[in-house]
Amino acid sequence: MELYLIRHGIAQEQSPDIPDGDRQLTKKGKDKTQRVAQRLQAIGVEFDLILTSPLVRAQQTAQILMDQGLAPQLETFSSLAPGEDIPQGINDLKEEYRHRSHRCLALVGHQPDLANWAEYLTFGSPQGKLIVKKAGIIGLTLPSWDCPPGEGQLFLLTPPRWLV
Repeated sequence: MELYLIRHGIAQEQSPDIPDGDRQLTKKGKDKTQRVAQRLQAIGVEFDLILTSPLVRAQQTAQILMDQGLAPQLETFSSLAPGEDIPQGINDLKEEYRHRSHRCLALVGHQPDLANWAEYLTFGSPQGKLIVKKAGIIGLTLPSWDCPPGEGQLFLLTPPRWLV
């Protein structure tokens, strides 16, 4: 099973006038994310499903991936919201999706949470070492849905500039 952890594109700056969850992608963020999506399609990446954080900037990123034809389906997954409990989120993911035939999922979310997911799955606990740039990607291979933390293998860690 493959997981692609994809950070949202460049979003509006934080502001007291805009709630964090409502911040949208900027034009530059949309353009860069679109180019990343095009490159993923060009190299043959296909997702069975895209799961996204409920925050607007992540949903917009996920929609760009979907519109590029990288997956037939997109769902909101609340465990990808910033600050959620990582082990619980992974358990929720396993419980919700283990019985489906998905072999390749995209999870669209936020930094440092996505990096923490990757570290938990590959090292057994968050280490605070990985950084995912905006519109960047971490690729992981898991031996099975039921593998314990620390048994995932990292196969990709790339900023968007390597894809566009």
